[in-house]
Amino acid sequence: MAALVTLSAAAVLLGLLLPSAMANNNVLLRGDKLLPGESLTEGTYEFIMQDHCRLVLKDNGNEVWSFQGNGRVCYAFFETDGNFRIYNEKGNMDNEFNTIPGDILVLQRDGHVVIYSRPVWIIPEGEPTNRKIAMVTKN
Repeated sequence: MAALVTLSAAAVLLGLLLPSAMANNNVLLRGDKLLPGESLTEGTYEFIMQDHCRLVLKDNGNEVWSFQGNGRVCYAFFETDGNFRIYNEKGNMDNEFNTIPGDILVLQRDGHVVIYSRPVWIIPEGEPTNRKIAMVTKN
């Protein structure tokens, strides 16, 4: 099951984002919103803010994760402080996902929705580059 994860790795970020991120609409930057009916897409995955306050991740049209809010109309907001939240039609926060603030939210090719922040650790010189390393950041 896909998860909302916070990672930090500049090299990984660049590899995932360029150039496909700009062409495939799979990125939210700080201050961006997903209004009802809007979505991020990458390959067979779609991360969509549906009507009736449902935020859903789909793979080939099949739901693999969802969040049901408490309002009739909601929007997902990747706020300027780097947190990902859901607001209802009255402008009240309906849910704050348990994330570490980041700089960019990405729907990846593997279906994970990931928030990347600035690097807090870099692979030391001479370390094998075939290892997949992801560091969780804390502010």
